[in-house]
Amino acid sequence: MPDLGGMEVWIMNEEFFEKLREKVQPYFFGGDGHGFDHVGRVYNMAIKISEGEDADMDVVRAAALLHDVARHKEEHPNISIGSASNICHAEEGAKMSPEILREMGFPEEKIEKVVYAILVHRYSKGMKAETREAEILQDADRLDALGATIIVRMAQATVGWNVPFYDSSIPVKKVYDGSKSSAVNHIYEKILKITPESFKTMGAREIAKGRYSFVKEFAERYIKEVEGEL
Repeated sequence: MPDLGGMEVWIMNEEFFEKLREKVQPYFFGGDGHGFDHVGRVYNMAIKISEGEDADMDVVRAAALLHDVARHKEEHPNISIGSASNICHAEEGAKMSPEILREMGFPEEKIEKVVYAILVHRYSKGMKAETREAEILQDADRLDALGATIIVRMAQATVGWNVPFYDSSIPVKKVYDGSKSSAVNHIYEKILKITPESFKTMGAREIAKGRYSFVKEFAERYIKEVEGEL
């Protein structure tokens, strides 16, 4: 088994996580930036920012693959649970995960830690992660909302939102209220409030600095180009 420089060595092999990836993938139907490609990026980033951390990598990797397993219930409630509403995919995912993990032979003593990380991964809901594995998942998930990735995600999402990428006549709200008026407004109202210092792990804070600067510079330049200043 590999030497991870301070991290707990995992006991589940690569084959297990490949099978878990295959098991989870059918739960995803696309969505506004939260398809299975998002899960893949969060999974890869969770592994990266775990370097040097005292974390159980079985828990980190399983939680990353399962963190959005119930996203379809939140975005498309009629597909699976009738007329349900006000569904939180983190809460639903935490309920679904134990059965999936047990079916695949995941260590019983680690399931609770995976469930907890999934339950609290939604930083925007004010959830405080109190284990290192949960902090890593939160950080990895939030990093996917910064950098070049979020620009592409929003460009794709504006089609579904039926809003322009930018409209100078729409004022930027000081407080994000959940509504979508334009992609550029969304950057200023929500994305640029994901500051590097708000991340919990050192690795995530360092990566966030570059991603944050990229988004800020992109928004500023895009506005200037549209307005004919550049």
